Amino acid sequence: MNFSQIAYVAFTIILALVMAGIIAYYFNPKRKKEVEEPKYRMLEDDDKKEHHD
Repeated sequence: MNFSQIAYVAFTIILALVMAGIIAYYFNPKRKKEVEEPKYRMLEDDDKKEHHD
């Protein structure tokens, strides 16, 4: 294998590891509340607006 092939394989592996790290960080059970909270906050805002009209 020449240098360009090794660099291509190394770059692909690095990108795969970075993607796996992002996925593992985002779907970590410790972060579930932080990730889900904005969704529920948006729904609460809509409910409050409907009751005031």
